[in-house]
Amino acid sequence: MANHPSAEKRNRQRIKRTDRNRAVKSSVRTIVKKVRLAVQGKDKATAEALLKEAVSAIDSAKSKGVFHKSTAARRVGRLSASVSKLSA
Repeated sequence: MANHPSAEKRNRQRIKRTDRNRAVKSSVRTIVKKVRLAVQGKDKATAEALLKEAVSAIDSAKSKGVFHKSTAARRVGRLSASVSKLSA
């Protein structure tokens, strides 16, 4: 348990950051899931539209520090590859 005022403040900040990061990760997962479902259903137009939204959400999470830049790049790359396979 935090006893000093500075430690108590750090604990409050940790809780806020954790909640914010959890919400951002959850929203990214939801959008990615929608893209994957569209790819499974072979719905190219919907998948491409949702891919654009997913890339934006992933980049936003990267800029907020929720995802490392390499993690974000890997996720975008894999999603893009799965959508591009629909046209092949």
